[in-house]
Amino acid sequence: MIKVAILTVSDSCSQQKREDVSGQTIKNVLPDDKFEICEYKIAADEIEGIKEALTNFSDDVKADIVLTTGGTGPGPRDVTPEATAEVCQKMVPGLAEAMRSEGLKKTQNAMLSRGVAGIRGHTLIINLPGSPKGVKESLDVILDVLPHAVDMLQGGGH
Repeated sequence: MIKVAILTVSDSCSQQKREDVSGQTIKNVLPDDKFEICEYKIAADEIEGIKEALTNFSDDVKADIVLTTGGTGPGPRDVTPEATAEVCQKMVPGLAEAMRSEGLKKTQNAMLSRGVAGIRGHTLIINLPGSPKGVKESLDVILDVLPHAVDMLQGGGH
């Protein structure tokens, strides 16, 4: 089983003013026979809190994959990509490029996504959009390569 941690980045969800539909969408999209949700957290749009959660999920929880949702747009409080880049030792641009490329086939707004993907230790961290529709569409693009990516991170071959 692939251990997955979910981090929803949202001021309104962290203040319990809105339900976290996007985090739930991640849970619903991941097949139960391959992926196990090991942690789930909601954080405000604050770079230090996001970095702390990503570091905890990677270093302490030892999640294979961390999926974030939210904070990837061009808004003034959208800092998830910056926090992710700061905690990662390597970037994996192809994942974000593939999600944006496919997203552009459905909406021009996909080009506004600044989400990134990277590696911290043996954990793959991937930023997903904040909307439930964007989460589902993005995961649909990358879902099939995630088991291979995790295998490679654990020392498996190409």
